[in-house]
Amino acid sequence: MPQIIVLPHVELCPEGAVFEANTGTSVCDALLANGIEIEHACEKSCACTTCHVIVREGFNSLEDAEEKEEDLLDKAWGLEPNSRLSCQALVADDDLTVEIPKYTINHAKEGH
Repeated sequence: MPQIIVLPHVELCPEGAVFEANTGTSVCDALLANGIEIEHACEKSCACTTCHVIVREGFNSLEDAEEKEEDLLDKAWGLEPNSRLSCQALVADDDLTVEIPKYTINHAKEGH
């Protein structure tokens, strides 16, 4: 079972995290299932950029982003060539190292 390594994030995961994820699970769902409350304002429907992550390792194991995701990523804060929307990136067979950007384009967090 592949592992997801989450780099430290001041608010969401100050010490970082390492956990296993089922193949075919979205990175967003895996984060949420492991207590990392990543924003997902559109309820994981690929309609915003609040679940943006940067895949530091394992990026090439992910399926290519579809055009809709690519268009949305252009609006994400801190976009990098290996950025993905975690609601659309499905865990494959390789381990992933992800970084959650410091900011999102949301002015207010859901549920806070």
